[in-house]
Amino acid sequence: MGRVALVTGGTRGIGEAISVGLKAAGRTVVANYAGNEHAARDFHESTSIPIYKFDVSKHTEVQAAMALIESEVGPVEILVNNAGITRDRTMHRMTNEDWQAVIDTNLGGCFNCSRCVIDGMRARRWGRIVNIGSINGQAGQYGQVNYAAAKSGIHGFTKAMAQEGAPHGITVNAIAPGYVDTDMVRAVPPDVLEKIISRIPVGRLGRADDIARGVLFLTADSSDFITGSTLSINGGQHMY
Repeated sequence: MGRVALVTGGTRGIGEAISVGLKAAGRTVVANYAGNEHAARDFHESTSIPIYKFDVSKHTEVQAAMALIESEVGPVEILVNNAGITRDRTMHRMTNEDWQAVIDTNLGGCFNCSRCVIDGMRARRWGRIVNIGSINGQAGQYGQVNYAAAKSGIHGFTKAMAQEGAPHGITVNAIAPGYVDTDMVRAVPPDVLEKIISRIPVGRLGRADDIARGVLFLTADSSDFITGSTLSINGGQHMY
């Protein structure tokens, strides 16, 4: 059996591509989802990848889910913190609930999931953690104070945790995707989407597989000298 890999938000969009890619690479993959039962069932039926429903923003739920995954599949050796939400508003319209929900899920979820696997990784002296940040955590974005803050926090979280994990055989890296052709981006008005694409030097939106290939690289057994890095996959839109 291959190393157990958990992908949060792993049944749709970028997460789905990561889950499928890791399975093809020989990993034993489990995917988390939070609410879309229909999409999760379709994903499971098409991939045979086990699915686990829990809210990454709730520490006790994560603890219970991790214990269940370990008992049913095995200890998580590869963690991809991909789960995320948006609650876009300009600051003068943003509510405390908008702010807290995004911080708790996007950044808090990284802590909750990483905290629940780090002890086992240290004991086994091997682990791979990849946190999915964003171009908007690097460059900022109008109407996304909460999202940009959470994603920027992920990049700092990654660098600090990488220093702690390195002596124990654990690498911690981040990927900062640009605009990727997912349901969320497809919902953008055509005229706005055209402007976005015009600012991408390679002339197209990213594909979910572009991000998945980055995850495969960073989680490979041979990638043990790469830690604390942020891999920007954005078609040259923001060179950071």
